[in-house]
Amino acid sequence: MPADYDKGAYPEPPRQTPVVDKQTALPNPALILSKLFYYSVDLPVTTFRDAVDSIRAKNKIVYYHQKFRRVPDLTECKEGDYPCYYEAEMQWRRDYKVDQEIVKVIQERLRACQQREGHSYQQNCAKEIQQFNEVTKNFQSRCKY
Repeated sequence: MPADYDKGAYPEPPRQTPVVDKQTALPNPALILSKLFYYSVDLPVTTFRDAVDSIRAKNKIVYYHQKFRRVPDLTECKEGDYPCYYEAEMQWRRDYKVDQEIVKVIQERLRACQQREGHSYQQNCAKEIQQFNEVTKNFQSRCKY
């Protein structure tokens, strides 16, 4: 500190931290409650979650990256081959859901472009409109009942 500072305005900090005077012999109830909560709720829950996380880390199955093998189409199944019928139906349903999601994503992009561009969206969103038309045409041709 410079030698010409005002000691009245900026007194020196205390050399040691002052000791807190205990007013009563009773323990602090807030401290008791916080420790009670920690040991009865927080610690068991945290320990359980850590155990579950460690088990999950070992058995990491990412469901949304699951790869299904392609099976023959329903028209290629032999007559009376019920497992083939079932697998072909399940594959068709998965493909149908994927195609629906693709159409939804493209439709959201088109709506966002229309919202952003306003009245001149037909000029400025020509690429999105063309992409939407192609995707819907492909969806309708693949997913006829």
